Amino acid sequence: MEYSADEFDVIVVGAGIMGSSTAYQTAKRGQKTLLLEQFDFLHHRGSSHGESRTIRATYPEDYYTPLVLQSYKLWQQAESEIGYNVYFKAHQLDMAPANDKVLHAVVESCRKNLVPFRFMNRDQLDREFSGRIRIPEDWVAVATEHGGVIKPTKAVSMFQTLALQNGAVLRDNMGVKGVERDGVRGGVWVCTENGERFWGKKCVVTVGAWTTKLVKTVAGIELPIKPLETTVCYWRIKEGHEGGFAIGGDFPTFASYGDTYIYGTPSLEYPGLIKVAVHGGYPCDPDKRPWGPGNPLAPLKEWIEGRFSGVVDSGGPVATQLCMYSMTPDEDFVIDFLGGEFGKDVVVGGGFSGHGFKLSPVVGRILADLALSGEAQGVELKHFRIARFQENPKGNVKDFL
Repeated sequence: MEYSADEFDVIVVGAGIMGSSTAYQTAKRGQKTLLLEQFDFLHHRGSSHGESRTIRATYPEDYYTPLVLQSYKLWQQAESEIGYNVYFKAHQLDMAPANDKVLHAVVESCRKNLVPFRFMNRDQLDREFSGRIRIPEDWVAVATEHGGVIKPTKAVSMFQTLALQNGAVLRDNMGVKGVERDGVRGGVWVCTENGERFWGKKCVVTVGAWTTKLVKTVAGIELPIKPLETTVCYWRIKEGHEGGFAIGGDFPTFASYGDTYIYGTPSLEYPGLIKVAVHGGYPCDPDKRPWGPGNPLAPLKEWIEGRFSGVVDSGGPVATQLCMYSMTPDEDFVIDFLGGEFGKDVVVGGGFSGHGFKLSPVVGRILADLALSGEAQGVELKHFRIARFQENPKGNVKDFL
């Protein structure tokens, strides 16, 4: 079908990792694709910038693990097309008090999804890492081979470049103020703040922390997606010990459950520093950010002191970065048709709740499937439907919480 310069098969609104991955998918399938971004490409105001994200298959919710395993393959496929790496291999270590329900759910999920794992007590973990990671006597750890680090800004750039190479049109500094149904010919009109209008047969909305605002403007629907500002912290490894915590050796990406959910990655982006941070943050308006002060440091300091045998300086982080989360009440994604007057012509991907980046290749594929064919074959999306919040404002019920 021939279109004019402002007409497209698919218009993707939001060029973070999810939108860029979606545009890559639709363009690769021969669809005339427009990718719009409200700020500069690769900006630092959302959820897709920075130097590292964890990828892991250890989820207490067993429906994420198959998606992660697919994402590993899709990351590697995209890397082969672009010619450079954004994924760096590591093992994954999860740790928690022995009676922790989340860790037990992680183990059950590994069993159900046939992910090999090793269970370790304090002494076994001590031997495994030569004392570099220690846990209290009443804690246990679960080790798997499915860990690793993704370079986020580089990954967004990769998908945008691949989309461009496949014929997509990319436009930044194009804030979208509305999406309107075309009642005559079908499809939708996407209207930007600078007065431009683009017609699309289909539209995919992936605007991260701005999802609630835009969806309410477009469709009058209140999605329970809350923007949070979170802080990523880097801590100095004491001199002479840097090699033991570096990527490429045996040091893992890690998650620690219990009173505070703490996660981290091996030393990669800043030599001599290790990333250790709290999963969570403070509610904010993405257009009126506080830009700090960040999460409380006391739990992190105590955790680092207790886990790294004094070879990581727990006095305070030497560098911090701010990032946005888009939280749903159940911390599950929203991947669905907008419905109403738009039917299946507008697809929404949002609410990735601080754990979506690793899954962006498969989310992009799913969003492209929904836009182009009206269904995502081989993927169960019931946990990600908008309607779940009508049935229960808290969303999906989870036994381990």
